[in-house]
Amino acid sequence: MIELVTNMERAERKETEVSEIENRGYVNPGVLVSTDWVANHLNDPQVRIVESNEDPLLYPSGHIPGAVEVDWTRDLNDPVRRDYLGKEGFQALMRRIGVTKDTTVVFYGDKNNWWATYAYWVFQLFGHDKAKIVDGGRIKWLNEGRPLTKDVPSYPPSDYVAAERDDKRIRAFRDQVLEHTNAKKPMIDVRSPAEYSGEKLHMPDYPNEGALRGGHIPGAKSVPWAKAINPDNGTFKSADELRALYEQEAGLKPGDDVVVYCRIGERSSHTWFVLTHLLGYKQVRNYDGSWTEWGNLVGVPIER
Repeated sequence: MIELVTNMERAERKETEVSEIENRGYVNPGVLVSTDWVANHLNDPQVRIVESNEDPLLYPSGHIPGAVEVDWTRDLNDPVRRDYLGKEGFQALMRRIGVTKDTTVVFYGDKNNWWATYAYWVFQLFGHDKAKIVDGGRIKWLNEGRPLTKDVPSYPPSDYVAAERDDKRIRAFRDQVLEHTNAKKPMIDVRSPAEYSGEKLHMPDYPNEGALRGGHIPGAKSVPWAKAINPDNGTFKSADELRALYEQEAGLKPGDDVVVYCRIGERSSHTWFVLTHLLGYKQVRNYDGSWTEWGNLVGVPIER
């Protein structure tokens, strides 16, 4: 009887959390999963949980049981030139972590899923759309007292065949950004206000990573990425709150062609995720060159 009650309570809590996400009014609520959903799919062979953090010490210190690590520098970037891994590299990564075309990849991480959405975005460059984000990320899992492990899982290698990387649909390059700003199309700078104003060349409490000039791309509106998050538990704000945020502070309208950027494209991938999947904007591209490229370019316009 005790176990029966426990199962009933679990089912009720799962239903509450799922409906709570659905009731926020997102265009695509299925792209988010609750921590309860994750707990109920820890042993699901069709699900691969991926932790992706800024802090490389977090995963070895303890992670969700069964989760693999995808490190943004080691696993997602070309080791020599500034670019992402290519088709063969992505294919090798997916085979190594045991992911097939039918596997649902579920991302979570630190910094309110800042790097989890970055990894999600890179996966979309290769068309792996069976992917979700854990609402609240690592901090919500920890705050709820859920289990962690230091055991690193090993999965049988898959035979994943990767598609060619698509750099046109959701990615913007510097020349395209220059055309975008000259055409006065909407652009969002998701960095901190001090970076946007030019007061700082880097994030507060972070070292300067090479930008020679401060400021922002002309016409870009300042909407810091973290405004999309509830500060108490790291979950995403409701669609009404998000829509008001981007309509009021950035002047966005349905149908807009939007470019988002930050420092190297990591924070802006979070805003790309919000605009694309939670609010349903059809044309949103992430300028991953961002300020470390624009702030060093010769002859491009800068505002302060």
